[in-house]
Amino acid sequence: MRPIHVSSSRHWDGSLTAPGRRALRVATDSPTRLLCTAQRVECRDCGNRIDWHATITRQAVPLHPAELPTAIVPESHRWHVASGIAHHAGDGTPWCRIAHTTLCPARTTPQVLPPSLESLRQRLALRTRRLLDTGAFTPGEQLAAVPPAEDICRPTRPFVQILCARYIAARPVEDIRCVAQTVRRTRCSHHVLAPGTTPGRWTLASTALHHFRRHPTLPKAGIALYDLGHLPYSEQLRWRTQRCPAHAAAHGAPDLALAEWEPFDPLRHHVLLATRLPVSGQQHR
Repeated sequence: MRPIHVSSSRHWDGSLTAPGRRALRVATDSPTRLLCTAQRVECRDCGNRIDWHATITRQAVPLHPAELPTAIVPESHRWHVASGIAHHAGDGTPWCRIAHTTLCPARTTPQVLPPSLESLRQRLALRTRRLLDTGAFTPGEQLAAVPPAEDICRPTRPFVQILCARYIAARPVEDIRCVAQTVRRTRCSHHVLAPGTTPGRWTLASTALHHFRRHPTLPKAGIALYDLGHLPYSEQLRWRTQRCPAHAAAHGAPDLALAEWEPFDPLRHHVLLATRLPVSGQQHR
């Protein structure tokens, strides 16, 4: 009797074996440490799937998850991803990506889209309607106004200065968490403001500075600012990349989440600005 040779990808009875788990790694020449496969989420405005990708300016852009033929996408809307970085241009191939904000049915587009893209947008709108009808999706809430300044003792979204740029944090300074991946392939549980590190300083920033462009919606009094400008460049960079001291030194560790810094915009963030130094922040001065 001739022996029956069974492929190593199948069991003795011919059934397929489960594929082995592949560890995700960041290429040594990659300009970003972000694991793009971990950034697939749903749009908070329409509920459709989006892929977040870092750009050369360190900001993140939400892209439609599927590639589209370059011929149906206007040149000004073309994106391509190379080495984990999204570039706002075509790469000469017959396929490209497009920003989700262009197709999002919850947004109004400033220009008329080609029929093929308008048809895709209508399909996304139908999916949003199904999600709403079944209760599987609830549109995200807009920025809510914070309590009056006299009641604030700890800003929920503090105003922070890093590397001469100003941002709105997603959560209180003490709660900003490291975004790096651990050896267990989970997100690091340590905080950026770690014990033994030099903290920032709470100060009142004047609204007359040229950074604010004298915007009429800004409060007339000073704005509570968590200033990291006195720290060394390496420490400010650690805050900007949102890593704990251990993972800041471990250059090979990838990121499981996007850094949550949002560039300060007076039109959107003026309701979040505190005009009094936080009581709990006095220990960080």
